[in-house]
Amino acid sequence: MIRIRNLTKVYRSASGNVRALDNVNLDIERGDIFGVIGLSGAGKSTLLRCINMLEKPTSGSIEIDGVEMTRLSPNELKEMRKKIGMIFQHFNLLSSRTVRGNVAFPLEIAGLDRETINKKVENLLKLVGLSDKAESYPSQLSGGQKQRVGIARALANDPKVLLCDEATSALDPETTLSILNLLKDINRQLGITIVLITHEMNVIKQICNKVAVIEKSRVVEQGPLLEVFSNPKTETARNFLKSITLSQLPEDLKDRIRNLNHGHLEGKIVKVGFFGEITAQPVISDIVRKFDVDANILYGNIDHIQGTPYGTLVMELRGKNGGVGEALKYLKELRLDVEVVENV
Repeated sequence: MIRIRNLTKVYRSASGNVRALDNVNLDIERGDIFGVIGLSGAGKSTLLRCINMLEKPTSGSIEIDGVEMTRLSPNELKEMRKKIGMIFQHFNLLSSRTVRGNVAFPLEIAGLDRETINKKVENLLKLVGLSDKAESYPSQLSGGQKQRVGIARALANDPKVLLCDEATSALDPETTLSILNLLKDINRQLGITIVLITHEMNVIKQICNKVAVIEKSRVVEQGPLLEVFSNPKTETARNFLKSITLSQLPEDLKDRIRNLNHGHLEGKIVKVGFFGEITAQPVISDIVRKFDVDANILYGNIDHIQGTPYGTLVMELRGKNGGVGEALKYLKELRLDVEVVENV
């Protein structure tokens, strides 16, 4: 559906050149909800703007549905962009137009007759749950409602691709979830391919089936979501995964650790991150039995990405004759994320 090869974008200025994208290669299949995640300044927005040619690439190719975007004439590009909807972080609605008028705007530009426009607008507002807001103005809407208008407007010309530029970054968590659920419904009902850029791992885990990690203008990892985040190969991917697990111990847990009766055995406070099928294995009972250690569980947290469990376990391990060290080595061999928080 979308095939990107050797995509490079360099911004030239008197103070020097800035390489915003560096030899990017991506394959996005029809019907994917494809997430691109990276820190601010990594090149995410530039990538999205190159896909619809709002930014002209310095080199490389972008093929959408068999059409090479970089070779289109201005008129051909205008027609092709009708197949590519886009929603924005700050909505970009026309304040002087009602909800109905905002959604109708691209259809008016396309030259459709009034009867067709009215019918399409009615159907789109029903799809995004805003039929009762048709005559309201943007100033009368909540942030989530404004984004629903933006989504309806982006769908007006029946696009095959929907580009989402940090579409939920300005929204609170509950509204974010409702917008992501709406996008999933649209993907399922209409079969639209969605490309979504974000710096929030929680957004990726809620909606995407595939993901690319972008770092300093380059794509450093990509693939099915569970594959990338069950076995991250780069520090950037590992850090994003940590953002949805326990990265810092809560203060009350730190207090509990300080007040532990450590006894006569040497030990360690250990934080273990887990992902996927390993959660179904009796790992703790295994290390207790195999290495003659005591395991005192201090904290546990579990969540799911598309039905796959992940989470964090904090525990006190105590033993003798090197048992704790052997237990930690065993946990690492199981490809668990193991961190010694404190020696006790």
